[in-house]
Amino acid sequence: MVLLTKGDSPDIAQTKLHRPAFHDVGKLPWLDWVMPETWFKLLNVNALTGGFTLLLKVGPSNEAPVHGHIGGVEGILLEGGFGYGEDRGRAGWYVREAGGINHIPDTDPDGMVMFATVNGPLVGYNADGSVAAIVDAKLMYEMAVAGNAADHIDKPADW
Repeated sequence: MVLLTKGDSPDIAQTKLHRPAFHDVGKLPWLDWVMPETWFKLLNVNALTGGFTLLLKVGPSNEAPVHGHIGGVEGILLEGGFGYGEDRGRAGWYVREAGGINHIPDTDPDGMVMFATVNGPLVGYNADGSVAAIVDAKLMYEMAVAGNAADHIDKPADW
């Protein structure tokens, strides 16, 4: 293994970025999401998997409708907390929800804010078990565009 130090100059050209690597998410507005008392800031989309990365804010004592994960979800709770019955997380905790699960999470009395990467579409269900909505990267991107909050995201070529 060869370790390079700051003074080394390999013959590898650095790639120029097409847009800045850093973005001030504080300048993005919170946009209404797909459930009552939920808001999001879209950070990135993955057109190949249908997944996306976002900040998600959920109001106090909010119970989500039953929904499923086609791909897994990973996140870090930044504020507040949520969970499923006795299995609960608080600010600073990591959460991993496996792909293929269906569940009904609820937030703590102070609500929550979470940074999350969703590795595939989410499926919302009606009370009779029929599909109410599929939330994927394209829908998320369209919602962010409608809220004037997508300029920092590269629109996939085939959209």
